[in-house]
Amino acid sequence: MTVGLAVLPGVATMTEAFQALRAGASGLKLFPGEAIPPEVVKAWRAVLPKDAELYPVGGVTPERIAPYRRAGANGFGIGSALYKPGAGVTNVERAARAFVSAWNEAGS
Repeated sequence: MTVGLAVLPGVATMTEAFQALRAGASGLKLFPGEAIPPEVVKAWRAVLPKDAELYPVGGVTPERIAPYRRAGANGFGIGSALYKPGAGVTNVERAARAFVSAWNEAGS
């Protein structure tokens, strides 16, 4: 039964990526992002199907948005760089604005 949900399993190797895509994944969560830098994303793009969506997760900061986008990332998973326990609304808003600005400045 199709319910219109995206399936984005976490992968850290090309073997896992191809297995996930063969199993019907909508895209790939590249985790941990720190271990899969933009240079690796670019290399993966050269061999993965062109329509495979790639989402680095873990270690993504506003400064890393542009290099990842240039390498072929479709988007990002952001957690602790956006919110940490105890962070006030102002801090979360500031972090969110930094991510939005970095995304917009990076272009597509």
